[in-house]
Amino acid sequence: MKTMMTAALAMVATGALADGHATAWDMPMAYSASNFHSEMGVEFADKVREYTDGALDITVHPGGSLFGGGEIKRAVQTGQVPIGERLMSAHANEDPILAWDNVPFVATSFDENEALWQAAKPTVEEVLGEQNLVVLYTCPWPGQGFYFNKAVESSDDTQGVKFRSYNTATATFAEALGMVPVQVEAAELSQALATGVAEAFISSGATGYDRKVWEHLSHYYKVNAWMPRNYVMVNAGAWDELSDEVRAGVEQAAAETGEACRAKSEELTNFYFEELEKNGMTVTDASGAFADQLQEIGASMQEQWLADTGEAGQAIMDAYMGN
Repeated sequence: MKTMMTAALAMVATGALADGHATAWDMPMAYSASNFHSEMGVEFADKVREYTDGALDITVHPGGSLFGGGEIKRAVQTGQVPIGERLMSAHANEDPILAWDNVPFVATSFDENEALWQAAKPTVEEVLGEQNLVVLYTCPWPGQGFYFNKAVESSDDTQGVKFRSYNTATATFAEALGMVPVQVEAAELSQALATGVAEAFISSGATGYDRKVWEHLSHYYKVNAWMPRNYVMVNAGAWDELSDEVRAGVEQAAAETGEACRAKSEELTNFYFEELEKNGMTVTDASGAFADQLQEIGASMQEQWLADTGEAGQAIMDAYMGN
């Protein structure tokens, strides 16, 4: 009943009114209102109103409040909502090319990540276009590291640990380290840690800060394994219904927001580490046997991604490497 009511309300909200009033769009987002991705979503909506002279009015719904993270892409594809944001690599099980940003240790700086996105963008947009989606903008998270409730020196310390995963790559890393992957959305992470459903995870400092994980965990290891991207997507039908002028305004807002969001992510990276330390966590680089094992696992995952994606994946890597 809740799903039916939500879909009905969204369908009403997406239609352009015959008398020329503004078109209203609801935009579900998976992360908390205080997360920088969600804050940038609000800025994007503000810019859209400005650049379309109020013709398109987007209301942001953060924290999985309208649709849960795992439901957002499907909701946009099927027209239950016209627009939404999701972690791109969460769809790698649908098409491995969408894990382009989760290939370990390939692009570990913001500049490298941007170059990799530019190499992957045409293929990714084609794949998503076939799924009735238009990509408006993307934004990287800071580099990913490991959270634990104890010191970790090697995989000997990780056997049997219940590990929160958010996509195929994180589950693969967990299994290679002898851990047990458990699928948990970001909005449910605090509860999962509090109840023991999860005991460790890989993410950026942003997630640790947003969810106050120092209440449950003690150590953060900087690994910078990859820099996953969120993306804002639009239902292709809803996009086509907009006038050329409104689409141009949305595209301008998207371009500016994507650039600002990337800069914000880079700006916040060290802030998050400092806040974790202020709240009692040990924040340090992965080192020794643990770091060596991560590199070995990463190399294996690189090979597997290229095998899974074939010529398309190799073309992305060639373009990125300048070959």
